[in-house]
Amino acid sequence: MRAISQEVLGGPEVLSVVERPLPALGPTDVLVRVHAAGVNPTDWLHRNTGLYLGRPPFVVGWDVSGVVEAVGVGVTIYEPGDEVFGMLDYPRGAGGYAEYAAAPARNLVHKPEGLDHVHAAALPVVALTAWQALVDTADVQPGHRVLIHAAAGGVGHVAVQIAKARGAYVIGTASAGKHEFVRGLGADEVIDYTTTDFAETVRDVDMVFDAVGGDYSLRSLRTMRRGGTLVAIVFAKREQVVAQAKDYGVRVKHLTVEADQAGMAAIAGLVEQGRLRVHVDAVLPLEQADEAQRRGATGRTTGKLVLSVRSGV
Repeated sequence: MRAISQEVLGGPEVLSVVERPLPALGPTDVLVRVHAAGVNPTDWLHRNTGLYLGRPPFVVGWDVSGVVEAVGVGVTIYEPGDEVFGMLDYPRGAGGYAEYAAAPARNLVHKPEGLDHVHAAALPVVALTAWQALVDTADVQPGHRVLIHAAAGGVGHVAVQIAKARGAYVIGTASAGKHEFVRGLGADEVIDYTTTDFAETVRDVDMVFDAVGGDYSLRSLRTMRRGGTLVAIVFAKREQVVAQAKDYGVRVKHLTVEADQAGMAAIAGLVEQGRLRVHVDAVLPLEQADEAQRRGATGRTTGKLVLSVRSGV
């Protein structure tokens, strides 16, 4: 199969198209013929540092949508030919930038009929991250005031919609040019972080979802009610944030996304109900994975970038 691999750590230029054997299929695994693969910041983080994957060579990527090619011993919920999408085992089960990927069967769910492979591949990592922050960790309820940073980004724009589906009042931060987009997702207020200090204007927040981290987490504490929850997915200044949160009576959690079939099923349900849509900023062919990562790392994309792995997708 074709895959995007790297022999050394470094910038996008280290990525290249290679031929690799098909992934081994173990008991309870599913082999997916990948049609599209999502692109996420953790992809270039691992490309640069190796982080949880160690030393190259390796294939990054955790978001996949495709068709079941084969099932391992003991799999009862899928058959070859089923259309599925989901997240490979994060963080060590990478391999999405390839024509085939293997995953535990229960990392995947059936793809909604009305969702194409490109948009399905854009969802798993960001939607599971947002779901696990807003629902599993903070238990957002109707009427809660939720502040979402980077609300036009990959995970942020999905978080806005999940929070609204939970009945929350949503405040998002985004640059002025993206305000219309964020309001279109359902946000009740949008703050231009380039001209306005949200920490001086926002108050009585029950939950903060922070995809920026560091000073954003520290400043967000000033916006919160006692007993509120701040969930950050960037760990910068973690100890300082936790220590200061005690003075504000705020609970702080730093979250790393996990594979979760129940969460994926809930996300698929929101898609089928028309309550969640993912915005795809651009689709690039697998061979241009380096360019996709260059674009993503600028931080200027709206929504998600996706790699088309099969022709015609």
